[in-house]
Amino acid sequence: MGARGQTVRVARTVVVESARIPRKLFKVFVEVEGMYRNMVEQLTIYAVRNTITSFTRLKALKYRELRRLYPKLPSHYAYTACQDSSTRAKSFIRLKKLGQIDSDYPRVEKVSIWLDDHLWRLEGYTSIKIATHKGWIRIEFEPHKQYWKYINGGWKPASEAKIKLDKRNKKIKIYLVLIKDIEPYKPRGYIPVDVNEDNIAILVDDKPVLLETNMKKITLGYYYRRKRVQEKYDKIYGVKSRVKKKILRKLREKKKKHSIRWKTANIIVREAVRRGYGIALEQLGRRSANNMIKKVRDRQLRHRIYQASFKSIQNAIAEKAREYGVPVIYVDPRNTSRQCPIHRAPILYDNGSRIGKCSIGGEFWHRDVVACYNILSRTLGVDGSYAPKPLGITVDGRPVPLASTAAHDPIVLDRGLWERWKSPPKIHKYRMTR
Repeated sequence: MGARGQTVRVARTVVVESARIPRKLFKVFVEVEGMYRNMVEQLTIYAVRNTITSFTRLKALKYRELRRLYPKLPSHYAYTACQDSSTRAKSFIRLKKLGQIDSDYPRVEKVSIWLDDHLWRLEGYTSIKIATHKGWIRIEFEPHKQYWKYINGGWKPASEAKIKLDKRNKKIKIYLVLIKDIEPYKPRGYIPVDVNEDNIAILVDDKPVLLETNMKKITLGYYYRRKRVQEKYDKIYGVKSRVKKKILRKLREKKKKHSIRWKTANIIVREAVRRGYGIALEQLGRRSANNMIKKVRDRQLRHRIYQASFKSIQNAIAEKAREYGVPVIYVDPRNTSRQCPIHRAPILYDNGSRIGKCSIGGEFWHRDVVACYNILSRTLGVDGSYAPKPLGITVDGRPVPLASTAAHDPIVLDRGLWERWKSPPKIHKYRMTR
C-alpha cells in the first residue's frame, strides 16, 4: 500500500448483462466476433512462432496486414486484437518454458472482444454504444446492486472494456472496468490474520476469533463426488465422455470457495476500517503450496493442501483492503505457531493437538491464536504505525487444566453464523473452543 498522502488507483471489473437482443442486430456482433477471433488466432500463432510478447512490436509488424484483411472493421479492433494476442502468447511461452504445456501452439477457444475508448462509450448509466462494421450500435444493459454500489461510491469507468456473446440467449455480457483513486490512511494498530485449512484466525483488540470456513469438508466432499462420477462414467462411456463432463461442470466447488474467500475478506477489512487499523498477513511464497507438500506422502493430504488456497485467501483480503485504503503489511511466517510470543521459546504440542505448552513459562497456547500474536509482534517491529510498542500481551495463560484462558480459548464462529455478516457484531456472546 502507498504511504499517507499518496493516492492509489484501484480498478474493479463489474459484469453486467444486456437485455435480449433482436436476432438481426445480434448477427452483427456475431460477425464482429468472427473477424476478431480470426485476427487473434493468426496473431497468437505468429507471436508464439516468433517469440513476440510485446504488444507494440506485434502491432508494428501486423497492423497494416490486418487493415488489408478487414477493411470494414474499425481500425482499433486491430489494436485490441494485438493486445489480446500478445497477452495470450506471453502466457503460453512462459508455461512452455516451465514444461506445463506439450503443444507447439496455443488454441484459441473462448474469445472476449477487447474494446478501447475508440470502440465503445457509456451512454448514461444503463447503456453503451459499440463501434462495429455496420456503425455504432446502442445496447441497453441491466444494472445490478453491485454496479450501483460502485457508481454511487464515486467509481468511474475506465477507457477499456470487454464484451462476450451469449449465443444461446442472444445476450451480451459486458465487462466494465471501474476505477477510483483511494488514499490509504495511517493505521492506529493492526489486525493480524492467520489463514489455515479449516479456519481463518484473527486477533481483534486482544480477542482471538476463529472464522470457520469448512474448507476441508468441502474439498473432501467434492473429491469423493468427482471420484465416484469418474469411476462410473469412465467404465461405461470412456474417459472423454460428454455425459461425465456435463455432470462435473454442475459441481459448485469453485463457486463455494470463491464465496468463502471474498466474504471473509469483506468481514476482516470492514472491521479494520471501523477501527482505523491495518491488516498483517504472513509473507507466503509464490508457490507456497508446493513448499508445503514437499515432505507429504499422503495423496489426499497433498490434494487438500493444494485446494486450501492459502495464497488466494490472502490475495482476496489484500484486494479488498486496497478498495478501502486499508494498509497491508506482510511478515516472515517462520515459526509463528511454534514460538511463545512472551518467552520466545518453543511451544510443545502433543500429536494432533492444536493446544501447546510453552517450554519455559508453561502457558497453554492455541496454535492459531499464538500465530496471530506472533504476526502482530513482528508487524509492530517494522511498520512505524501509531500502535503501542513493545507488544504487551495481556492474556491469562495459566497452566491450569481446562482453565478458561485468553491464550487457550479463541472464540469460534461457525460458518453459518458469519456468512451473511458485513462485519462481526459483539463477539462475547459466542462460544469458546476447548
